[in-house]
Amino acid sequence: MAAAPDPASGPRAPDTRTDPASGPRAPDARTDPDARADPAADADRDPGPGPAPLTVPSLSAGAGFVLRPWEMSDLPLVREASLDPYVPLITTVPATYSDAAAEAFVRRQWERAATGAGYPFAIVRSRDRRPVGAIGLWLRELPAGRASLGYWLAPSARGQGIASAALRTVTGWALHDLGIPRLQLCVEPWNTASARIAEKSGFRREGLLRGWQQVGDQRRDMVVYGLLNTDGSVDGRAATVN
Repeated sequence: MAAAPDPASGPRAPDTRTDPASGPRAPDARTDPDARADPAADADRDPGPGPAPLTVPSLSAGAGFVLRPWEMSDLPLVREASLDPYVPLITTVPATYSDAAAEAFVRRQWERAATGAGYPFAIVRSRDRRPVGAIGLWLRELPAGRASLGYWLAPSARGQGIASAALRTVTGWALHDLGIPRLQLCVEPWNTASARIAEKSGFRREGLLRGWQQVGDQRRDMVVYGLLNTDGSVDGRAATVN
């Protein structure tokens, strides 16, 4: 899972859960390493202003899932995510659900595209159009030739390979179609499930960032993963743009 805290919300309660790889949580991978903690947190972190309005496309994530712009019909996903102990801690998903708070969350995703900050996607199951998670590609550092990724899944969608499919899809699109030279994400050291997802998508572990992000009332270490568009292929396509 990847997610990011809401900078306007202030510190939240510390995370006392165990590794999602061994419990009910989804893997966590944050989008922008200087958000809060894990790359999962960055999937919904406020990555800062971008250069121009963006149009979020719809992307096929294999046979079973589609990535698309957020819609107001996605409020049930926000409700489920708000009940998770970790997702609201590292994203702007409201910790206490209300329709008004959930609608504000969706509008934030629209605003991020409108301001050029990045591409926020809802992950949607094709067979019944049910939204099951989120993934974001954030362009805060694009002038320097790099972008960050983050994702999170609703508890009921974890352990099914969904995060891997979504990450591979956005990674291939960002490197091949958008021609971004470098992608990066951060994972908390305990989060072996999210680390496996990153590595299966071609990301390489590059080092430990000590006390990198604030999560609740604690500074958390982050492991940074990187992928260059010269590193090889992603989903069978050459990453380098000719």
